Amino acid sequence: MRLQRILGLVAALGVITCICAFHTTAAVIIPLEVLGHVNIEQLPTITAQSPSSLIAFPFDESFPMTCEAKGNPEPEFRWMKNGQEFDPFLDPRLMKEENSGTFVIPNNGNLTEYQGTYRCYASNKLGTAISKEIEFIVPHVPKFPKETLDPVVVEEGQPFTLKCDPPKGIPPLQIYWMTISLQHIEQDERVSMGLNGDLYFSHAVEKDSRRDYCCFAAFPRIRTIVQKNAMSVIVQTSTSNAILQRRPSLLTPSSARSETQLVKEEDLKLECIAEGFPTPQVEWVKVGHRLPIKAKLENHGKLLIVPRVEQEDSGKYMCKAKNALGEAVHYFTVTIEEPPEWVSEPESQLSMIGSDVLIKCSASGTPQPTITWRVNGVPLQANRKVLGDTILLRNAKASDSAVYQCEASNRHRTLLSNANIMIMNLPPMILTKEGEDYSAVEGKGVMMHCKVFSSPPSTVTWYVYDSSESVEGPRFAVHDNGSLEIYSVEKGDTGQYTCLAKNTEGSSAIDTMLYVKDPTRIVVPPEHLQILIGTTAQLSCLAEYDESFKNDIELLWEKDDMEIVSERKVHTESVLLAVNGINMTYTFLGDILHHELRLVSLRNIQAQSRGLRRFLRSWWLDKQSFEFIIEYEESQWEPGNWKELLRVPGNHNSAVLKLHGNVDYCFRVSGVNSVGRGPSSEPTERYKPPAAAPDKNPENIKIEGHLAHEMDINWEPLLPIEHNGPGLEYKVSYRRQDLEEDWQEHMVKRHSFVVKNTPTFVPYEIKIQAKNNQGWGPDPKIVTGYSGEDFPSAAPDDVAVEVMNSSVVKVSWTRVHKDKLHGHLGGYRINWWRLRSLVDSKKSHGDKHTLTIPGDRNHAAVPGLTPFSEYSLIVMTFNGRGNGPGSHPVNFKTPEGVPEKNPVFRVTDVQKHTVSLVWAPPLEPNGILTGYLLEYQLINDTEEVGPLQTVDISNPDTTKWTLRDLEPVSKYKLYLRSCTTVGCGLVVSEECTTTLETSRAAGLWKISEALNTSKNFHIIDGLEPGAEYTVRLINSRVDNSSIFEDVISTGSTGISTQGWFIGLMCAIALLTLIVLIACFVNRNKGGKYSVKEKEDLHPDVESQGMNDDTFCEYSDNDEKPLKGSQHSLSREIKAGDSGDSLVDYGDEDVQFNEDGSFIGEYAGRKEKRVSAEIKATVQTPA
Repeated sequence: MRLQRILGLVAALGVITCICAFHTTAAVIIPLEVLGHVNIEQLPTITAQSPSSLIAFPFDESFPMTCEAKGNPEPEFRWMKNGQEFDPFLDPRLMKEENSGTFVIPNNGNLTEYQGTYRCYASNKLGTAISKEIEFIVPHVPKFPKETLDPVVVEEGQPFTLKCDPPKGIPPLQIYWMTISLQHIEQDERVSMGLNGDLYFSHAVEKDSRRDYCCFAAFPRIRTIVQKNAMSVIVQTSTSNAILQRRPSLLTPSSARSETQLVKEEDLKLECIAEGFPTPQVEWVKVGHRLPIKAKLENHGKLLIVPRVEQEDSGKYMCKAKNALGEAVHYFTVTIEEPPEWVSEPESQLSMIGSDVLIKCSASGTPQPTITWRVNGVPLQANRKVLGDTILLRNAKASDSAVYQCEASNRHRTLLSNANIMIMNLPPMILTKEGEDYSAVEGKGVMMHCKVFSSPPSTVTWYVYDSSESVEGPRFAVHDNGSLEIYSVEKGDTGQYTCLAKNTEGSSAIDTMLYVKDPTRIVVPPEHLQILIGTTAQLSCLAEYDESFKNDIELLWEKDDMEIVSERKVHTESVLLAVNGINMTYTFLGDILHHELRLVSLRNIQAQSRGLRRFLRSWWLDKQSFEFIIEYEESQWEPGNWKELLRVPGNHNSAVLKLHGNVDYCFRVSGVNSVGRGPSSEPTERYKPPAAAPDKNPENIKIEGHLAHEMDINWEPLLPIEHNGPGLEYKVSYRRQDLEEDWQEHMVKRHSFVVKNTPTFVPYEIKIQAKNNQGWGPDPKIVTGYSGEDFPSAAPDDVAVEVMNSSVVKVSWTRVHKDKLHGHLGGYRINWWRLRSLVDSKKSHGDKHTLTIPGDRNHAAVPGLTPFSEYSLIVMTFNGRGNGPGSHPVNFKTPEGVPEKNPVFRVTDVQKHTVSLVWAPPLEPNGILTGYLLEYQLINDTEEVGPLQTVDISNPDTTKWTLRDLEPVSKYKLYLRSCTTVGCGLVVSEECTTTLETSRAAGLWKISEALNTSKNFHIIDGLEPGAEYTVRLINSRVDNSSIFEDVISTGSTGISTQGWFIGLMCAIALLTLIVLIACFVNRNKGGKYSVKEKEDLHPDVESQGMNDDTFCEYSDNDEKPLKGSQHSLSREIKAGDSGDSLVDYGDEDVQFNEDGSFIGEYAGRKEKRVSAEIKATVQTPA
């Protein structure tokens, strides 16, 4: 009744309305208050899972594979291991938990069989959520090989290296060189250990001879230390007792250049270990830049470490080893890559039916991450519309509710996000309690809540209950979450308010009460006091408050944010506080207001002039100030704007200022201490230093080349105050760096200059000097830049392809010479496209794919290829201007792989002991099909399942099979996989239950082979006369949906096949023959016989009979091709046998005539499977 009364008032009252969008939060979490009123189904959500890497340390008792999820109904769990189904309940050694996806691997046996990559799937009838991939790693015990090591014999003064070659194991790896007695081998500038664990000697000395050099490898995470056999070193001393000096050379790295790639936030470690005598010293530089500030040197300068690298740490580094006889250098090219990071992570949504839903997913990283979409754990189907990085669900239906997964991955990491998309309609449910009371102080604001959950969003309306006073005006606002906010409440706002929520599914309302209180305020606040140290301060405070707070009011005093505690609390309106020895700031609080006392004093400030461009400021020292601030104001460019010029310690009373020429200054001084800043002094008289030459040159010079034969020079101009006088100009000087030529000079007033007719991409030296009417600025610094880039003019040579596996190849090439780059090398690009499948000899140019390889590399891996296919690729280089020419195309073939899933696998007939199956070959066999692997097992509703039975079908042309000797009234799980010589592909499954009794064959669907969509008819033979059939055309590739269905009837047997009719016709023929003979005899006798009259009296019975029965006549009706068919639906239709074959034709839309027959049009070479189903209802002729 109350709701009806509310609805009746809405039309009469002025109201505030808001569309409540509470349910469009970032995650679809149904509030508990809602679940208490109605049972709402929810998609599954993964709530707990194991880390991405789970290492089976030998000292751990067990290893939990965690997978927990929530949803309504409760989710069911399943696991995949290495892409195959994995059921923990089939392994009695694993420990399982009920109503949970978690299982525990005990450490009580061989764990190697459990090693692999796992993924958990949590499903209910609404959808499926998936976990990230979990790699279970079983480490092996690292061991050095058992070997006999020959002694290392070296002449004194010569370099040598002791190899460690530590075994592989779980990182981190720590290497130590020690003696048999566990004494560390001393390391210094001559002897050092490299990053690979080898021990390097710059030159041998006699004390290096020993027999117990031992390399120890420690693996802390598995608590293991292993030792290599001891090594002996024999140093042969020279007869001259003198070591010959020699110039340095590098022991490691061995080549002149090397490339290093690492991930952002990792530590960069570069080492150079040299040999020579005297022992070389190692220096490090970053080419063209300074070494990073955070860089540090270790191992006696041989190891450069840059911790937690960023993109700016990439570039070219050089190490230089030198002694008195020479030097040796090595260049490192360092590239920093980044794992994927979410730019836009997909969010869960609750949307109403019929709305448009956008699901956005994008990530950044180096290389650029690959985005993969899944729906309920299954790769996204073609019928889902993807716009760039967004899935669009237009006019969403309840069936679109699902868990959408987005996976962003590159070679460094994979990110996975599950987004629960719920499409549903719900009436409003107000989650705020009925009858809430709110209190507000007059003049302040108040927020009254009305939290609504609904779909679609509700319209929320607030009004004063049972009153004609409208809730409207500038003081009232209804927020998006349904709450009503009243600004600066008044006494008249007291009363009862009603919140009404309404959408297309229904409405709901609650009442709430607002009470407005008198404010608590201090009417007589404490006054600011200035007193002498050691005297008494008396502060008074008088407050007023609402009568309802009479028993709750309390006045508090604070000093320096600390409450002043007296012997007892004083509940009075007037309080007197006496404090001795005030020497700092005081704060006094009276409920909601506060007052401060500040003691700040600055005394007598003086000014005087000294020099042309230096200014002396002096003042009296204030012991309370820690430092002084000198500010200036100039009258030409920013009059009235005071700027800080200098800070002076508090124990100084004067300062010398550095000023710009030709500027009209005035100054002021203020003091600042820990309390705050004091007032400023009065400004001084104006002072204008004379004009002078510029004392600085432009900075941040940028050299760019937008065109091939131009060079753009830009710089930051001097600020007006930095001109130091009128007539400011810039002298731009430039010359080629690689030639000995004079400087080219130009005077300009702007802050940019373009050099025309430059050679393509050559280095230039540039300097810019400021000048005004008083003279030149200081000597400018020289910067280096390049003229404009042009497109590369050469393609990579010697392009070669090495097949790694069925979907990955390695491409290598010879780098393009730097003279042909005509710019800064950006990297290389590989373009490839699929020519054909090796199963089909006909070629079809596929879509072009591109892989970009940044930097100076000569090889790359191309992933994602289709097995058993022929491809073509080209390689090109690129710079800042664009791509160069492509190389000569290289064709290659990928080997066979395992087939895709079978697109069709269905049960066509179920009997008491038999089940008939039919399937379609895989769309991508990825090789030559060798047959099929059919498996089945009993899965009645018990804890145990029956043994897995296998049927090996070796004929690849077989597409149907009948399983026999099955148990009656039993549920079976059927599995099918297609196979090549490489192996069998992904499994597709079906379930069925055998019947109690064997039924007749009538009414069962029969399925033809795949049809050719380029033909508009198909002949079906083997039909029974006088029967009615249902003909259905289905699209087996997408969703087995019917695209055409019709009911036809075959003709009856007809009287022409009946025995009595044949006998009658024979008698008529014999009688006709007798009459003709009699006529002939009569004619020969001269008698007259009128044949025409005879024919009129005796018409041709046979002709008449043929006219009466016309069922055999040919008609060009579209349904008639079903008659007289010469091909059985159960046999394979081959391209050479009939013109209606669909082999090798395109995936085009199917058009229909008015009677329902279809016309297929050829327009491409995409593969599409179409099947026809025929359901027959046999009618027994009467």
